[in-house]
This record gives sequence, structure tokens and C-alpha cells, in this order.
Amino acid sequence: MTNIGFVGLGIMGGPMASHLSNNAYNLSVFNRSKEKSEKWAIENTKARVCFSLMDLATDCDIIILCVRNDNDVRQIVDNIKNLIRPGTVVIDHTTTSAELAKEMNNILVEKESYFLDAPVSGGEAGAQQGTLSVMVGGDKKVYMSIKDVLDSYSKFSKFMGPSGYGQLTKMVNQICIAGLIQSFAEGLHFAKKSNLDVKDVIDVISKGAAQSWQMENRWKSMIEDEYEHGFAVDLMRKDLDIVLEHANTIDANLEITDIVNRFYKDIQNAGGGKWDTSSLLRRLEF
Repeated sequence: MTNIGFVGLGIMGGPMASHLSNNAYNLSVFNRSKEKSEKWAIENTKARVCFSLMDLATDCDIIILCVRNDNDVRQIVDNIKNLIRPGTVVIDHTTTSAELAKEMNNILVEKESYFLDAPVSGGEAGAQQGTLSVMVGGDKKVYMSIKDVLDSYSKFSKFMGPSGYGQLTKMVNQICIAGLIQSFAEGLHFAKKSNLDVKDVIDVISKGAAQSWQMENRWKSMIEDEYEHGFAVDLMRKDLDIVLEHANTIDANLEITDIVNRFYKDIQNAGGGKWDTSSLLRRLEF
């Protein structure tokens, strides 16, 4: 049986690890917060809870990371690189820079192991329902060998190219989402100002070319001014900063993305760092 270690039991990682446990993998988990690990274990009694990375890393064939940022991933890999066995596959679902993925891959190659950058899209609901989309960079043969593991919590995964290409694809995803949410927020703002029945508007336009995941899943909470859920503005700012930094290195023109990133900074300054990214509507109505 494949031994899998999962690091990071947050909003995304917790449900993903639960799907692995429910799919009968021999699973060990670790989270920096001991309390979060213990809480997760109450509903996932088949998995083993570890209280150190050393305890988790020494007997795993696959180690999956779902943490916050580049520094977290770098620290974890530095801690486990001398503990893992040759042939170990590290799958990183964190959204990071492409350069971080290349750096981690080079470190693990020296240990005769593998690193796949595999950011996900689909949000908290996708993690809970096991319907995430995964974009993977690294070694294609290694990706094919672990695809069944990804299938436990995703509806679709695709190999995108060498190390860093998973993260570059996720950057495209965030670029598209940023502009879409701002446009949708402006549309709802316009509808309200025009005294239209917003539900009726959504009923009509969601059946046409304007339809989107954001429209289907966020219009009601946006109209009700509810943002204490979903993908946090702080995380989107982190992602868009990565996007814009990389765009500068390749001379890519991302005018709208830059503007929306500044709008999210406005929301942070108003105390909304933990609000859902759809809170761009609230910003229009400050």
C-alpha cells in the first residue's frame, strides 16, 4: 500500500486529506497547529496524526504539501530533504512562484527524489466536494504514476510541462479570475443602481455569454453583503503579487490585473483581508 503524507490541514488541505483517507490510502498528516491536527483527526480516524515533519517524512512514498507560500514550502523541503527515501514524490499544491518550484525540484533531484508543482483551482467548495482542477509541472512519468492520488480529490488534472509550468498555469487562472470578479461586481453594482431586480437579471444573463462560476456561486452572497467565507483577499493579493512580479520578468502587459490587485489592497486597508475575493462589490459601495 502506498504511504502518503499530507502537510497542511487548512481550508483546502483538510478536505483534500479527508478524501485521501476515505479512499483507503495509508495516510499520515501533519499541521503546524497541533489543535488543528487533533480536530481533523476526530472525523478522520483512519489516518495517523504526526506531530513532527520527521515522523511523517521517514516512511512516506508520496508527500503532499498544501501550505501558504514560498517560504513555507522552502522550509518544509529543507526539513525533510535528508529524511526522505530515494524515489519519494513531493507534490506541492501551494500557489507559489514558478522559480520556487524549479528550486525545490533541483534540491530533490539531488536526493534522487521528485518534485511536482501542482496548484489547484476550485476553491473551498471544490476541495470539499473533491472536484478540484490540478495543473502540474515536473516530470510527466512521475505525474502519471501519481495521477490516481490526485483523482481522489480532483475532477481533472493535466500535465503542463517542466517544473514551474503548473505554477505558471495557475497564474493565468488568477489573472482571469481577477478581471472577471471585478467586472461581475461592477455589473451587480450597476444593476442595483438602476433599480433592477438582481435575481431576475442573474436568471437571464446566467443563461447567456456572461455566465461564469463566480456568477453561479457568488451572486447571492454578494447581494446580501456576505463575505466571511471563501478564498481570502489576503491570499489573492499574495497570488497577484507573484503574477505581477513574473509578468515584469517576461514583459507581459497586465494592466487590468494590476488595477484589480490595487483594489484588493483597498479592501485590505479597510480591514477585509479575510473577506472572500467577491468583496470587490463591497469596495464599490464603501
